[in-house]
Amino acid sequence: MIKNRTIYFNDARHYYLFVFEPPMSMEDAWRPIDEVAGTSIDTFIYGVARGDGLFYPSKIGLPFGTDTHPFDSAAYYRVFYNMQSLIERGLDPLQVLIDRAHSKGMEFFPSLRMSDTPGLNQDFHVNQGGRGHMHKETRDHQFNVLKELLYDYNSDGIELDFAAAPGGTDYWFNEQDAKTNGHVMTDWVKDVSEMARSRKGNKPAIGARIYPTEQMNTNQGLEIKKWIEKGLIDWVVLLSYQDFKLDPDMPMDWAIDLCHANGVSVYGMLQPYSIDESAGAPERVHAKPEVTRAAASNFYSKGVDGIYTWFLRWPLSSPEKQTLTEIGDHDLIKMADKNYVLRHKTEPAESRGYGANIPVEIPHADPSKKYKIPFYVSDEFDDKAAYIKEVKLQLNIANLLSDDKLTIELNNESLKNEPITRSYGRPFDPYGAQLLEFDLRNIKPNTGNNELLISLDSRPEDMSNGITIEKVELSVKYGSYPSSL
Repeated sequence: MIKNRTIYFNDARHYYLFVFEPPMSMEDAWRPIDEVAGTSIDTFIYGVARGDGLFYPSKIGLPFGTDTHPFDSAAYYRVFYNMQSLIERGLDPLQVLIDRAHSKGMEFFPSLRMSDTPGLNQDFHVNQGGRGHMHKETRDHQFNVLKELLYDYNSDGIELDFAAAPGGTDYWFNEQDAKTNGHVMTDWVKDVSEMARSRKGNKPAIGARIYPTEQMNTNQGLEIKKWIEKGLIDWVVLLSYQDFKLDPDMPMDWAIDLCHANGVSVYGMLQPYSIDESAGAPERVHAKPEVTRAAASNFYSKGVDGIYTWFLRWPLSSPEKQTLTEIGDHDLIKMADKNYVLRHKTEPAESRGYGANIPVEIPHADPSKKYKIPFYVSDEFDDKAAYIKEVKLQLNIANLLSDDKLTIELNNESLKNEPITRSYGRPFDPYGAQLLEFDLRNIKPNTGNNELLISLDSRPEDMSNGITIEKVELSVKYGSYPSSL
């Protein structure tokens, strides 16, 4: 059954067990739940494992820190002794969070990374030369951890995290097994599904974090279509752990169509950064509310059943609370200011089939060669046009000279007559790029799919190389009253 949710994820470590000093107070123990309470978040997901330990007193796997003394990291010391300080008071660290979430009206789902198996022989891991989930021991171990999370705790379901590999974990299959043994994982997911739905009382939901494209999942032996058509899972969220940059154009249509045809929910992932070191930035930059708002609006426009996010700037303050409040209701963001920032490609994600449309390199001047940059915009430029007071298109172009001749078109309409300003494109090497800002007064984007076309027509004779479009951003601003008579 399709269900609307607004979801926040906490990985148990970075903004929780790593940061508080033991012994843990109840206020600190409740912090992950309390910091999102009062917003639109109605579902809390908690990452319960890393390769070196589980973040609760498991009887199946290895709890974090039990085999690591003395500690060589203050963060790891805090994790172990924060959990111990609760256990010594007769409190289960995981149950504390579940109870707090339920008291605040939130669902609670533990999330398990599929290749993290603390307590199991690590020789089974693919990166150790093993065959991962091809080993019955691995499948049984993960099955029993999930059963413990469902039967020993009153969670509302479980999340199967396949998207953590690579970057967070290794894969569950080696390359050859992924090509020929997808049925093994399908059978295992079927067993997990049947086990979960055999629990007495409320029937738990089963979610899965999967990759952005169907082919990426198939390449790793994940038969997502079969899982959905057989009703083995209740919802999916699409993401790549290798790339934490927000993508307002994530290719999710395939998943939405497939899931909705089978009564399965799809949630859009708001990654936390607008740019980071993987895209050549000096440091990661958290997406502003206008940027997350634009992506969320795009996702809703495409038909998602809710929004999923994580790793917002911490401690959560007013901008983050604003984001968490807005993203649960599409009506709140339809006529609110938005910045559509196109995701910058990175090689690891690109090589696995999750591409992006920028940067675009134009190696030399050629007026006959037009470079296409597609993007999606959810704002209604016809119905709500009177309330839109400003639409601006920003292009950051590296190695650009003011004497260069460019042709820039939006949906085959030239922008040459739209007002334009130029400024420095980079904070640390301002000479390296120019920022072109078009005030789109007469030519507006389409609601839905758009296409930017750019050609480098000519350069000064002494310039032998080309230019690079390294950033594309569209901003839409609204007023309180109609802007026309």
